[in-house]
Amino acid sequence: MTTDSPTLVAAPALWPAQAHIPSVIDRQLVIERGEGSYIWTAEGQRLFDGTAGLWHANVGHGRPELAKAAHDQMMRLETYHIFGRFVNDQALALAERLAAISPIADPKVILNSGGSDAIDVACKLARRHWQREGRHTKTTILSREFAYHGLHGFGTSIAGLDFNREGYGTESLIPETARIPLHDFDATVALIAEIGADNIAALVTEPVQGTGGVNPPHGEYLSRLATLCRANDILLILDEVITGFGRVGTMFAAERFGVTPDLAVFAKGVTSGYAPLGGVFVSPRIWQPFYLDDTATPIFRHGATYAGHATAAAVAMCNLDILEREGLVDRVKELEQQLDDRLHGMASRRSSVTEVRVAGFMGGVSLTDDLDATEVTDAMIDRGFVVRPLRGNTIQISPPFITTDEEVRTLVDAIDETLSEQEKK
Repeated sequence: MTTDSPTLVAAPALWPAQAHIPSVIDRQLVIERGEGSYIWTAEGQRLFDGTAGLWHANVGHGRPELAKAAHDQMMRLETYHIFGRFVNDQALALAERLAAISPIADPKVILNSGGSDAIDVACKLARRHWQREGRHTKTTILSREFAYHGLHGFGTSIAGLDFNREGYGTESLIPETARIPLHDFDATVALIAEIGADNIAALVTEPVQGTGGVNPPHGEYLSRLATLCRANDILLILDEVITGFGRVGTMFAAERFGVTPDLAVFAKGVTSGYAPLGGVFVSPRIWQPFYLDDTATPIFRHGATYAGHATAAAVAMCNLDILEREGLVDRVKELEQQLDDRLHGMASRRSSVTEVRVAGFMGGVSLTDDLDATEVTDAMIDRGFVVRPLRGNTIQISPPFITTDEEVRTLVDAIDETLSEQEKK
């Protein structure tokens, strides 16, 4: 590609994530502090954080007890790795606590630095499982249309948003991947038959798709998918990076939708974003062969420098304390009903709204083609609210769990007023 356009040489040194650089570089919002459900720009504008950052600020911003947990831990030990014989006490304690609330019975817990890390580990472990079993053709990883599973090697390869896989010289960085339809169960059955179950290692799915447009499962789709996986000896990996730790009104979405996975991936809400941490719950079917008391027992080669980071683990435990002490998971059920009622009420007045989707305290508002979700979310910034444009010309709503009833009303009213103005243009 050649161009005569000048390079933006005066741009800041930081390369923004997921950004078309010339579209954002001269209008970036520099966020310098947060408190509760609000953030402030460097220019002093106060904004209601209607997306909880990237779906993570569940307990809100600026919680002093989380800062104290990090400080206290750093003064004892910032971290120590968990390779081989070594482990730190905070990683051990967090793993035990997470195992006790896991959507998988009697799990082992792999800790790492975030959701993208965890997806890579889960997909590798799925393939490692079948190789160890001697079923060497089971290598393909399935994922759903419009899925988002981070942007590491496997996350990029199984992306159901095609633009996240494009530009790397091949359809998939890791070749053995394929996509199934978003909701079409019969077409999924046909695709598995076409590929052959003996060639499929695992199916990865978000219980509620986030970045793909806030897409809850239709009816019994998830439980039917789980049954299909069991019938075909395909491992089910639930990506609970967004839905885990209360976002859908239960600790994990697996509980809400009645699904038991073989592997479950978590991140974001485990620390509410106060420290980078993610991980994988591993079912006994998969972990037990690696725990046999035998010199021939195989090794699963996983691990990163900051896996089981002691300070991140201490922050996570404090965050779990807050969720429990303040009853925030139960509070999400109340917030879901309010958000659903108010969004559907708004949609009944707005000709520009084609569909409203709500699952837990997360909502998607899809717009007609004559409006642009990006322009709408920009206009919302001017009104003092952060919402986010997603695939399908959709507005994302996912505020912190500490949001008040009045703030839900004010947020939806602001969307209503913004759409009303946009419809008149």
